[in-house]
Amino acid sequence: MSHPAFCGISGPHLGELAAELGARCEARCESARHERRGGVRLREAGDGPKYGLVFVDRLLATLVHLRTGLTYEALGVIYEAGSSTISRAICEMRPLLAARGFAVPDRPGVRLRTLEDVFAYAEAEHITLRIVGRLSLTRPRARHIPGVVAGATAD
Repeated sequence: MSHPAFCGISGPHLGELAAELGARCEARCESARHERRGGVRLREAGDGPKYGLVFVDRLLATLVHLRTGLTYEALGVIYEAGSSTISRAICEMRPLLAARGFAVPDRPGVRLRTLEDVFAYAEAEHITLRIVGRLSLTRPRARHIPGVVAGATAD
């Protein structure tokens, strides 16, 4: 799944991203644990429950989901994990990715962190933005009408 066609970034960039976000993720998780415990850790580092996916797999699953729209169930099959594990991984990684922002090519140090930043950058650089949306069709729910039995016909 680390192929650029799936995750959208090359191998070297993925390595840099994993290194950058790995430290932030660990600090964020440790801070949350410290707050939940109400103090310092009572166990040795590394004790306790383990993640179903290592950090890089959680990052890749998130990138693939954001790029391709694969469902949690499909990603669970690929990573041999449950859809709840994939959901938890994506919920952890999305804020880290959002806070990091997106680098602007040929402009070191410029990062677009919000949609407003994207629009402002596009306007300043005279770039026309095109929004592509997906239509998701859903089947309407069947309504229950009191006194009517489904499948029954009148004689």
